[in-house]
Amino acid sequence: MTTKPVKIMETVIRDGHQSLLATRMRTSDIVPALERLDNIGYEAIEAWGGATFDSCLRFLNEDPWERLRILKQGLKKTPIQMLLRGQNILGYNHYSDDVVREFVFRAVDNGVGRIRIFDALNDVRNMESSMKAAKEAGAHVQGAFVYTLSPYHQVSDFVKIAKDLAEMGADSISIKDMSGLLSPYVAYDLVKEIKATIDLPLQIHTHYTSGMASMTYLKAVEAGVDIIDTSLSPFSMATSQPATEALVAAFQNTPYDSKLNLDSLYDLADYFRGVKKDLAQTFNLNPSIDIDTKVLSFQIPGGMLSNFLNQMKEQGMEDKYGELLEEIPKVRAELGYPPLVTPTSQMIGSMAAFNVMLGRYKVVPKEIRGLVKGEYGRTPAPTDPEVKKLIIGDESVISHRPADDIAPQLESLKTQLAEKGYPNACIEDVLSYGLFPEVALQYFATRG
Repeated sequence: MTTKPVKIMETVIRDGHQSLLATRMRTSDIVPALERLDNIGYEAIEAWGGATFDSCLRFLNEDPWERLRILKQGLKKTPIQMLLRGQNILGYNHYSDDVVREFVFRAVDNGVGRIRIFDALNDVRNMESSMKAAKEAGAHVQGAFVYTLSPYHQVSDFVKIAKDLAEMGADSISIKDMSGLLSPYVAYDLVKEIKATIDLPLQIHTHYTSGMASMTYLKAVEAGVDIIDTSLSPFSMATSQPATEALVAAFQNTPYDSKLNLDSLYDLADYFRGVKKDLAQTFNLNPSIDIDTKVLSFQIPGGMLSNFLNQMKEQGMEDKYGELLEEIPKVRAELGYPPLVTPTSQMIGSMAAFNVMLGRYKVVPKEIRGLVKGEYGRTPAPTDPEVKKLIIGDESVISHRPADDIAPQLESLKTQLAEKGYPNACIEDVLSYGLFPEVALQYFATRG
């Protein structure tokens, strides 16, 4: 019998708590578990990037760079993986190439060993700088494409993107299914096609939002996927990943047996169950999130929907929430079927909310104007001509790599921070300020 043990990346200290508890896990919650996590035998532990950077500064009064250094001290054997949004880094706008390069080098120098790089529009031009910098810095570079559903997205389209990423120097490829849209049999076909085309390790990431995730992993593993992303059970399911223990148990005594120790995983799960209870009480959060198969229609990641509902309550328009769910796919189609992941999910969701509350395209955020003008890259489909006319009139759409229009920013950020009273700021602080200026300044003031 040919064996191909499935490898596992643990997401509990990044996407697990980001998906279920608004990214509120503190460094002090993580440290007691680091040695045990390190001894499990994971392929990697996703521990940085995504929303954790912003959340450390904004909500937890922590330095994300110091968190990374502490994580590295505790994870002596297991690589730390981070999630990077290409030219967006960890923010919501495109940054200059010199800032992207410096951020990547600082991340690797402070402890990151593997970097998953993606672009919200699957425009690989927006991944060039970060992938090149990560290779130079000596990190494992994982090129990721975001999976979505639309008339303009077929299996062959995703295979082409994967091939492009491989040609750009990726060390591995990742299927990033941020909303749980990938169905089991499509996953099987997609994995088969990629593995037949590209001789690189293939990893899959999905969320349980639609209820299909474990089945999707089963078929992906049968098709030849090498690594699956899971989260320990207290921070799994709902809008998070499938449970680590369940997947390890499912593949036991099969050709795909991961050989990870279930008892050790149970011990860690018990620890994080206590962390979850404490975080829910401390931050007044409700971790009970239902699976919602309607995500296959509106495609907005689950955590964002609750935010939109709260916003509409504040505006006294809670009764229009149903209209919002109907408006989101309409706006997405009109704006060229962008995949809905940060920052495009926030942009499309906000545009839909404005349309419902104020009238269609009566108020258009500057980010939507930028999207239509091509400032975030190529959308999978053209913008609806009438909507385009409403938003940008007769202005032309750029066709070149958007970051080519951004002058170097690093030196000016150092100058700005010096003028704000921090002339001797370390480069990590300069980068924190560059990504989240107001939030970083507030943190620096409290830190002293």
